[in-house]
Amino acid sequence: MFVKTVKVKKPCAALAGAVAILLCIIVVIAVIIGKAGKPTVYTLKTETQRQDFLKSMGWTVSEKYTECKVVTIPEEFNDVYEEYNKLQKKQGFDLEKYKGKTVEVYTYQLYNYSGHEDKDCMICNLMICDGVLIGGDVCCTELDGFIQGLKNSDAE
Repeated sequence: MFVKTVKVKKPCAALAGAVAILLCIIVVIAVIIGKAGKPTVYTLKTETQRQDFLKSMGWTVSEKYTECKVVTIPEEFNDVYEEYNKLQKKQGFDLEKYKGKTVEVYTYQLYNYSGHEDKDCMICNLMICDGVLIGGDVCCTELDGFIQGLKNSDAE
């Protein structure tokens, strides 16, 4: 049997240790970035799940949805859909992936929108495909209304 030993000088050992530590740090950072890049998936198959989600966003809503309609996301987006999808992307959603798919849109009456508590003009829409939230909005249905993302900024 033949055994060969190698004597490592202290500077080389220190360098090897530093390289090993650096590699460990790079791996940890890559794992953290990888997890941070994954969008949150909200499974909203039941009314209870939808109610809990809306509550987590800071909203007080009707006990049951006021409307549920089935819509098809168009294959080609017009200017309105492009703008709407910009809002969705700000929230971590993207309707591009759902072009041509049929989705359910659940509409809820909002009761705690600051400045509009006593009006029937505030609603929230949840877009759900195969039980997963793919987008949504809060909007004012008055003539000069507005639209915003799902999070209640007053609840933070």
